[in-house]
Amino acid sequence: MNDCKISAYEKDGKLFMEIAGDADVYTAPKLKSRIIDSIDESHKHFVFDLRKTDFMDSSGLGVLVGALKRVQKLEGSVALMYGRDTHIAKVLRVTGLGKVFPVHTGQGT
Repeated sequence: MNDCKISAYEKDGKLFMEIAGDADVYTAPKLKSRIIDSIDESHKHFVFDLRKTDFMDSSGLGVLVGALKRVQKLEGSVALMYGRDTHIAKVLRVTGLGKVFPVHTGQGT
């Protein structure tokens, strides 16, 4: 079982969450819990930095979609950061979710 390291920082009114490792059926509950805790702490604008995410399956994608649905009810937003030629880019393209999530072009910190 692979691990998922999640680090977060605030910048420009957004909570940036860097997801390193795998976002899959084993680690999705940890990620979901971290997002829900952040929403409970009044965060509603998220940028998920997937540049260090090695693998993401439908469970990981489901967590991102769930986050989007939760924050949209709060007039919040979710954007993604990822490399163009990565596994993540391919998954988002194949599933059509690349058109659902805006791409954050900033470099973070």
